[in-house]
Amino acid sequence: MARQRPRRPLPPQVGTAGAPPPAPGATPEPDARVNQTMDFLPPPLVDHHSRPVLHGELGLGRFERLLAGGVSGGAGTAGGSADGAGWFDSAAGLAVLRWCPPLLGLEPHCTPARYLARRREAGSYAARRMLLRGSGIAELLVDTTASVPGEAAAADGGEPVTVAELDAALPGGAGELVPLAELAAQVGATSGSVPAQLRNLGTALETAARSTAGFVCDAGPLLRYPEPARPPGRAEVIRAASAALAGHRGPATAALSHHLLLEALRTGRPVQLRCGDPAPLAGLLRETAGAGVVVLVPTGGRAHVRTSAELAARHGHVHTDAGADPAVALAVAPFGRVLFSTRAALLPELHVVRARAFERSLRALLGEWVADGACTPVAARRIAERVLGGNAREVYRRRDGRREDDASVTTTARHRVAVPGGGGPALRG
Repeated sequence: MARQRPRRPLPPQVGTAGAPPPAPGATPEPDARVNQTMDFLPPPLVDHHSRPVLHGELGLGRFERLLAGGVSGGAGTAGGSADGAGWFDSAAGLAVLRWCPPLLGLEPHCTPARYLARRREAGSYAARRMLLRGSGIAELLVDTTASVPGEAAAADGGEPVTVAELDAALPGGAGELVPLAELAAQVGATSGSVPAQLRNLGTALETAARSTAGFVCDAGPLLRYPEPARPPGRAEVIRAASAALAGHRGPATAALSHHLLLEALRTGRPVQLRCGDPAPLAGLLRETAGAGVVVLVPTGGRAHVRTSAELAARHGHVHTDAGADPAVALAVAPFGRVLFSTRAALLPELHVVRARAFERSLRALLGEWVADGACTPVAARRIAERVLGGNAREVYRRRDGRREDDASVTTTARHRVAVPGGGGPALRG
């Protein structure tokens, strides 16, 4: 007996009403039904958390170093080494050669040398624009934190593209996610006393909120506060601010980090919390209910994404990043609280391959739900529209639609063909 193809988890508490009836005398294969029921054009994507890409024309060695840093955070993993050698001969390299050459006018799976020659021929600006627009991403929100572990070494002195340059390259523009720690450091460096520091922090947050898409911070300093479920008192904040002015870090300044988070939420802009395991944040999230919108951006794999989705399901003001596999978060959290991101850095090619992978995974997942009768095609399209961009536009209050001068954005569903026996719909570059 042939082994059955494993199915992805279905959403909880679903029935079979709305399942499409089979054609008379026909029993279509599951993949064919997926292609039929999910053959729709998704909206332009909103990538709610990415990192800056770099300027410059790239040779083979430097491109592979950046690919290694963007994929592994600068650490060597299976299929490549920390210096980047051999990274075209990896899963990430294969994905780049599958999806990116067609966006620059080449055939898929051309040689790395030919691809990089075409990239240099187009020029850094034009190649970046073609790749980003070809990714299907209409809008980017960029975490501008100056130094993220693993990226600094991979960048090797390269100059990051500014948010303004990314805004000009994308049909829907780009927005900045202001790092709270860096904002506090800048204010502290120009404030001569604790009262001035606290007053200037409030002013800086209000000023930034007028132009930024949101704020971002690491959860680590927040967890050093001994009672995360309780807001710090005025005296605690003053002591922590005094310690920060004296150059101290760690637990001595944890109350200031906590105060900064609450003040940022009160501006009305969402705050992203970068975290590993989000479970220790449960008390803090209870305390921030009613203060503003928190978006969890967990790292560390599926288990942490699931925990983040559980927290989003428990707290109405909490949203979660979907991670690489949308099935994990969508099995737990309400669909309106799950947001797509690439978390791509250093190379625009990573925006392309991660957007492709996510959209294909989401399409396959929702197609199976429709084929199994778990939801209707109309409901599946609504879920896709929300996760791929609608939720982010609501959370970050982004404008909906493209610029009037845009006619070239390419989505991951514009050139679609069925692959016989494949695990889902395929994309032609």
